[in-house]
Formats: sequence, structure tokens, C-alpha cells
Amino acid sequence: MRRMIIGSVALVVAAAGGLIAQTSVSSAEVVAAAAICNIHCDGRDAGQAGGDRAPVSAAVHGRTVRVHVSDPDTMIWGTVENGSPGDEVWLDRSFDGGRGWASGGRLGLTTVAGGQRAARSPMFNVDDWATRGVGVLRACAKAADRPEIACTPWARSTWNAGDRGRAAATALMMRYDRATGLFDGNAWWTSANAMSALIENIRVSGMGSYTYAIANTYDRQINAAQGQFRNEYIDDTGWWGLAWLAAYDLTGDVRYLNTARADAEHMHGFWDGVCGGGVWWRNDRQYKNAISNSLYIQLNAEIAQRTGSAVHRQRAEAGWAWFRGTGMINGDNLVIDGISLQTCRGVSGPLTYNQGVLINALTGLYRLTGNAEQLATARRLADAVTVSGRLTQNGILREPGEQDNCAGDQPSWKGAFARGLGVLNRATGGAYTPWLRRNADTIYAGNRNTFDAYGSHWSGPYIDTNHGCQHSALDLLNTV
Repeated sequence: MRRMIIGSVALVVAAAGGLIAQTSVSSAEVVAAAAICNIHCDGRDAGQAGGDRAPVSAAVHGRTVRVHVSDPDTMIWGTVENGSPGDEVWLDRSFDGGRGWASGGRLGLTTVAGGQRAARSPMFNVDDWATRGVGVLRACAKAADRPEIACTPWARSTWNAGDRGRAAATALMMRYDRATGLFDGNAWWTSANAMSALIENIRVSGMGSYTYAIANTYDRQINAAQGQFRNEYIDDTGWWGLAWLAAYDLTGDVRYLNTARADAEHMHGFWDGVCGGGVWWRNDRQYKNAISNSLYIQLNAEIAQRTGSAVHRQRAEAGWAWFRGTGMINGDNLVIDGISLQTCRGVSGPLTYNQGVLINALTGLYRLTGNAEQLATARRLADAVTVSGRLTQNGILREPGEQDNCAGDQPSWKGAFARGLGVLNRATGGAYTPWLRRNADTIYAGNRNTFDAYGSHWSGPYIDTNHGCQHSALDLLNTV
């Protein structure tokens, strides 16, 4: 249960649709909302709707409360049916994926008139285009003689959500903090992954509605930490460097390429002769691991592709020559997390992002060098998951130790795997399309809510979401 305040009255509200409250709120306590105007302004008569789609409903004391969507208008209204005079229906609107909705009070509060059994609210806009607010709405109702309130699940129009990938990108943007340029407030390296997924969706879908986020994030964070998206974690710097390369490819803005080069240079500053080479995981130089070195290979290879830089090519090739000699690829073609500084050999277990980023790095290195063995190794790493079934459950990707929520770093890892496999899939003429499509179909069928937010378990059921779970789903949907 969640607690919210509307005006001066507290309501106890559940996160999903259904019977949710115990306290009545009178119309005198409703806070007026500032009208939003897109195609039309808030408060438009539902009789003028250009369409009527009713995706979600709820019940309270024999009444049905229903959301109605006019996709051509990108507006929503609510109805209460089978009611009695004095019953109330209204809308809640949220610009953060349903986490908060108190601002503006009960929108379009409407009462069933005497002698009637139903009522409908006016229509309200789903999004606020002027402020780039990405929204969802729900309908709520209360019987006149009872205190309980029922609300439907959240819903939205098909604006910027016309297919699976674009809908997932739109739900991801509900987690975007325009003030910080990061996702879910201040997430750092996972925001780099979310930005990469968003940029890739813009590329594959052609939907440019969220292109503004690229420059906004860059401008707001360019001077954070050590500047140029560098910090004490070498892998964090690699994630951001790759995001800015993708931004450069999309926009042609050379400042993004320059930042990627600065990030690669920062990473190279942590390459030394301990255990024969490799970059460290962070600046305290206590651990050398797969993810930092895979990102180092990939970032240098991709910069060399775009610029022809012999220095970056040499660094990428040296990174791979060192990596393959460490034992961080085990006999099952699974990528081990890191090396022991005592033995300089691979230790600990596999994780999906270690697998996916090295696949991505080797595919990029192959495009740079034409060395077929690099592509063959990438395929062996991919086949360990897609053919041999490691790191999967019934053919669907599953992280070792996967949690029932989207907290922390782990939810981003499967996205990195999907992204890498997608790159390899294009390089091999679609060899992995059936596996990618099966996973995409599975998450769409059983691991999403009413507005296409995704949870941690790709096989379902949907439990929770945040930007890590969401960008991972988007990374997968981008591939098919």
C-alpha cells in the first residue's frame, strides 16, 4: 500500500487496480489542476472523442469503473456504470509511471445525476508535450453511500507507443528525470545503459520524440564527477563512452565523439603490467575483471572504426590478446567475472552482462580487423547461452541469483546481453533471431504491466519495474 495526499485529505492507495481506499473525499476538497493543452485542452467533452478504446476496468460495490482512451486525441476519460445517483468518477494522472499522482487532485470529478445509473468524466491529456511529461492515467470511482474507492490500472494512448519497442521506450521515459538527465533520479552507469537502449530504439524505430534527452543528459552531467562522464569506476566510464558513441552515430554531433575518446583515454590510464596487462575495475587498483576489459576492447574498437585511429585499434587488439590468456572464458564458453591477483587466472562465476559485452566487443573487433576467429569466438559465447542453455531457464534468459525486484545493478545486466547478441545477430545474417524473438515474445506476454513497463523475470510474472528492468526489456525488443 502507498500513502498519498490529495488536498488536505489522506487516502490509502494500492499500487494496482482494485478496491483501494477507505476514506471519502468531498468535491470541495478537490485541488484544481492546471490545464494541459496538446491537440486539445484538458476538460474536453468525451462526446467529441475521436475514438473509444477501453483497456482496463475495476469494480466497487457492483459498479464498474472504466478507462476510455481516444488514441487519435491522445486523451482519456473515465466512466462509472451500473451505479446510483451521487456516485463519483474521476481521473488520476501521473508523469512518473504511476509512482505519484497527487498533483492536481481528482481530475474531471463527475457525479451520477438523479435518475441516472452512469456518468462519464471529461477527457484529459495523457502527456504534457510542453514540458515533455510522459504520462499515464487511471479512472477511479466511489459509490455515493460507501467510503471505499476503486481505481483501474494505469493506461495511456498509443501516442509514442504504437508497437512493442516504442511502447517500452515510452515507459522507460517515464523514469527519466529531466532535471538531472538521469533515470530514476540519480542512477549513474545504469543510466548510460538506459540511454544506449533509448538511442538504439530511436535508430531502429525512427521515433525521434525522445531525442531531446540525449543533449539534456549530456549538458546536465558533462561536468559531474571527474568530467566527461569519467569517475572512479573504469567500467562506468566505458558504459558512458559507448552511449556517447551511439549518440554521435545518431546525431553527428562531434562533441559526443570527443567525450567517447576522452573516456577511452581515461580507461587506458588504468592499463598496467599487473598480471600481464588489462585495465582495473576502479581507481584503487584492487581488481581486474571481465566487464571493464570487455568494455575497453569494445570502446577502442568502435572508436577505431569511426576514426581510423591506429592507436585505438592497437589498444583493442592488445585488450583481447590479454583477455583470452587469462582464463576468464571457461571450458563451457562462459565468461568468468574476474581474475585473482594471486594466480592471475579467472575466478568466480558467470553473469549475463559479462557474456553479452564480450560478444559485442569481439563482433566490433571483427568488423575492424576482419579476423574470422574473433567472430567465431563471439558465436561460441553466444551459443553457450542460446544453444547450450546456460544462463537460461526453459530457453529464456535468467540471471544467476535473479531477484524478484528491480533494485540495484543486476536488472541492467540482461539488457547488455541482449544488446551484444543483437549486434552479433546482425553480423551473422540473423542467426540468433529465433532465440531473440522467443525471448521478446515471452516478456511481452507475461512480464509487463498495462502501459508496457517490464519487470525482472523475463519468463514472468510481472512484479516490479525500474529503469534497469525497463531498459533491459527495451534492449531485447530493439533486436527484433
